[in-house]
Amino acid sequence: MTGLNRRRVLASVVGGALAAPALVRAQGSWKPDKPITIYNPLAAGGVCDVHLRFLGERVSRKWGQQIIVDVKAGAGATLAAAQMVNTKPDGYTIACMTINSLRYPHYQAANWHPLRDFSYIIGLSEFTFGVVVRADAPWKTIGELIDAGKRDPEKLNYGTSGVGGTGHLLMLETEQATGARFTHIPYKGGAEWMPALLGGHIQFVPDGAAWAPFVESGKVRVLAMATEKRFGLYPDKPTLIESGINAVAVSPYGLVGPRDLPPQIIQALHDAIKEAMADPGHQPLLDKYIQEPWYRDPAGYRTFAEKYYVDIKPTLVKAGLAKA
Repeated sequence: MTGLNRRRVLASVVGGALAAPALVRAQGSWKPDKPITIYNPLAAGGVCDVHLRFLGERVSRKWGQQIIVDVKAGAGATLAAAQMVNTKPDGYTIACMTINSLRYPHYQAANWHPLRDFSYIIGLSEFTFGVVVRADAPWKTIGELIDAGKRDPEKLNYGTSGVGGTGHLLMLETEQATGARFTHIPYKGGAEWMPALLGGHIQFVPDGAAWAPFVESGKVRVLAMATEKRFGLYPDKPTLIESGINAVAVSPYGLVGPRDLPPQIIQALHDAIKEAMADPGHQPLLDKYIQEPWYRDPAGYRTFAEKYYVDIKPTLVKAGLAKA
């Protein structure tokens, strides 16, 4: 089964799981009577921003209340979720949380903790990662790029969505495995690093597939995918694992609220957003950016977070970002 077909099957499961009793339960419990704000942790105009606005428009139609997507980019894509510490738990202000929030407290002092200070609402999607260069770049394979990073250490620049993010970790693992050295330029998301790549300010991007439409238009070339197996849309592109680099990108995101958000509000938000995810236009939007559906209910999302928070620390220590 190809990656796109697999995602469509998963999306149909999400849609089919929308049972009428769940909707009735949500409608009978909590319903907003004023606009809801969702903080976006990445740059305006990027994949996450487009995704949140798509879902917000459909939830707005359902409830008759505006859903405002407010960009809070910064701090390695953790700033949006961090706002929950000082947010009233009434359901009117929530945040999109990237996986970076489950790493950040391991290597930076923070006045919040992802397992203590957030209420988990719903898992949304997972970025698909690859290493890409401009179409006119001299490197035709990932091996050639690595060789360039060995010959001229730190000469080539790469852009990601922030220090300690999935793309940054991917390159730290790659450098450790190969001996190549590159210079990291952090941005606030694909809406910033794509223009930087196309403008020649950076030479490559090892990050989520905000680059996918540019591959389709012929402006960008994929060197390798950071997936476990070859990606169905690019069957001729090797994985990093095939190239001798034992690295796979894991980068889902979802919605969280402040601590002590009442269960009936969590359930109502979950059900409304899950219904929006079943909209016929949702999967085509994910396909455009070759993203995976990553639906998790509140309990499943928290279970994932609790496990990942513990499991990721050894990787961060090995990368030199966290202390043992």
